[in-house]
Amino acid sequence: MKVTILGNNSALPAFGRHPSAQAVTVYGEVILIDCGEGTQIQMQRYGLKWRNVHHIYISHLHGDHYFGLPGLLNSMSLLGRTAPLHLHAPAELKPIMDAILEVADTVLCYPFYFHPLPDESAMITDEPSFSVTCFPVEHRIKCHGFLVERKTRGRKIVPEKCNEYEIPAAYYDYLKKGDDYERKDGFLVKNEWVTEEGPSVKRYAYCADTLFTDSFLHVIKGVDTIYHECTYLEADKAKAEARYHSTSAQAAEVAKMAGAKQLLLGHFSSKYKELDAFREEASAIFPNSLVSIEGTVYEV
Repeated sequence: MKVTILGNNSALPAFGRHPSAQAVTVYGEVILIDCGEGTQIQMQRYGLKWRNVHHIYISHLHGDHYFGLPGLLNSMSLLGRTAPLHLHAPAELKPIMDAILEVADTVLCYPFYFHPLPDESAMITDEPSFSVTCFPVEHRIKCHGFLVERKTRGRKIVPEKCNEYEIPAAYYDYLKKGDDYERKDGFLVKNEWVTEEGPSVKRYAYCADTLFTDSFLHVIKGVDTIYHECTYLEADKAKAEARYHSTSAQAAEVAKMAGAKQLLLGHFSSKYKELDAFREEASAIFPNSLVSIEGTVYEV
């Protein structure tokens, strides 16, 4: 499970940093979270294929989080996409998208499904390999964070061992679940002889634009990695509160309270050219704090 940062700046692009967007890759599936201006260009730049995107999640309707969406959807259609695409976003986005497509006389050539986000915390996607839960955060307008969980695929088959113990491939799914195998001669093959530990469950929390709060802590408790907005440094804490944002120190406090293993800092104000101070402030509270870098792929 990996996270590729496509955009980590706030309202305005600045100093080579782009508005919010990131891709979470789970077993080859690309989950797009937010879609600020220039997202499709960033995807091309960093080798993320739109063919692997089947779900897009938009946290809220400030432009730096969704202005890249119409272009991306249209490009997918022009390039001949046929696979279904699911958009999970605030309900108010649907008439906006409908109007954009209507005035351009555009008909998408692929099945497109819009799923309005619920007001409360809820699992909104449950696929065989991953699930996504949304949770409300505290911003100036209605805004959600997202928890992505990579499911386990069970134990890992060791083919040469299975051949050695004469286990048919048709039984492999049972081995993945941890079952033993009894041969026709009555010999019991223990599961641990022919399998290894498979990929563990991984959890990634995207904490979108929000005031410093513990209101969603129960949802993200114990996650492996948190991406938390830190628009401002602690010296600008009053400005952060007035604009419903957080500081790097506050992001670190959330990671600490959640018992996370890693913190990615992002959504930086365009007033800051250099970002080292963000890491320094956060690390004093939560040591494993990283300033997110566009194009960098982070292991969850």
